[in-house]
Amino acid sequence: MEAHSSYRGSDWSPERLMFHQNLESFADQVGLIVGLQANGKMTQDEAYAKIKKIWKGLKFTRSSLFDESTD
Repeated sequence: MEAHSSYRGSDWSPERLMFHQNLESFADQVGLIVGLQANGKMTQDEAYAKIKKIWKGLKFTRSSLFDESTD
């Protein structure tokens, strides 16, 4: 499931490209988790915990790629 779209922003940089790919990966993972929960393969609490964990990972990636004073 690595079919990422290309980054089309006018403010292209390697960091923004990497974050774009990480954001797409996050969205794919959330979609899978929601599907598993909707089909009874995991509870809402489990789904919430998994989404929260990958959200924290995405936030960490963003903070490590970008200087907060420039955003």
